[in-house]
Amino acid sequence: MRRSSFTRQTVTAFAAAVTFVLLAVTVSVLGVPYVTWSPGTARDVLASSGGAGTEPIISVEGVPTYPTSGRLDLTVVSTTSAGSRLSLPQALVAYFRPDHDALPREAVYPPGRSAADAEAADAEMMVDAQDDAVVAALRASQQTVRQLPAIASVTVGSPAQGHLRPGDLVVSVDGVETPTPALVQAAVRKAQANQELRFVVLRDKVETTVPVLPAPQASGTGVQIGITIGTGYAYDARISYDLGQKIGGPSAGLVFALAIYDKLTPGELLAGQHVAGTGTINPTGVVGGIGGIQEKIAGAQAAGATTFLVPAPNCGDLAGVKTSMRLVRVATLGDAIRSVRWLDSPELADRIPTC
Repeated sequence: MRRSSFTRQTVTAFAAAVTFVLLAVTVSVLGVPYVTWSPGTARDVLASSGGAGTEPIISVEGVPTYPTSGRLDLTVVSTTSAGSRLSLPQALVAYFRPDHDALPREAVYPPGRSAADAEAADAEMMVDAQDDAVVAALRASQQTVRQLPAIASVTVGSPAQGHLRPGDLVVSVDGVETPTPALVQAAVRKAQANQELRFVVLRDKVETTVPVLPAPQASGTGVQIGITIGTGYAYDARISYDLGQKIGGPSAGLVFALAIYDKLTPGELLAGQHVAGTGTINPTGVVGGIGGIQEKIAGAQAAGATTFLVPAPNCGDLAGVKTSMRLVRVATLGDAIRSVRWLDSPELADRIPTC
């Protein structure tokens, strides 16, 4: 009788090899809870929108404007979409590649939020960034900006529904001027149930009188009309954006504000320079930090920028970054304006703060 050529050791080795292959295939196919960041395409916000139209990406009307020159790039991070899954090999490759990164999925897409919800949130943050950039740029260019209470939301089925609208700026209530949200709230508290309140609001830059009939509170004390109040701004300029692509989040605020400021002020701010940048901005012009700074720097350099505006809070995130660009530190819109203006001056360029 011949002995089998398969020893116990052979069988064990074969089983281990099959298990390893199966595990490797499984790991390659199954998704992992990570997303990748990589450099995105830079976009010149002083250019036209391209395509069939020739409209500028940022249009300013209603106030005097001036010519611009040079290139001012908005930079973005290319992110794994909310509806996609990443394999382990893909995550590892991104983690070890220069100017790329892999992050826990929940850090970018909070649990319980659908892909549609994530995209809507990003779009809303972009609109807020544009609004804040407009106010910051108008203030920096000495344009008149009036701060007013704004209708933030209207409750469905409330007395205000069909009368007041989100975005309405409240000028007065029952003939009393209301320059702050607290004064609007006080006027509503003083109202009587079923006694008309007359709101004067700025809607699409036109003053409109809007009557609202308060209803009794369910508790039996006081009245309610079903609104929440925030802060808004009134100004003469009409500013619109045509990016021509899906870009979300708040990090384009600084670049938008610089572009608007350049259009609103005499002289060419960039003077032919190719500048890129990133950073949030608030209505007072304070620049905030963002994520993906290294990926954005890589994208800007690939587009040919020679200067990159870095939010001051992000200067500590540049370890290991290699670039030929000048990395300029900015804490406010005023910092950015001054530094960009100095780029064209050999005497002042050395005084520009860098990271």
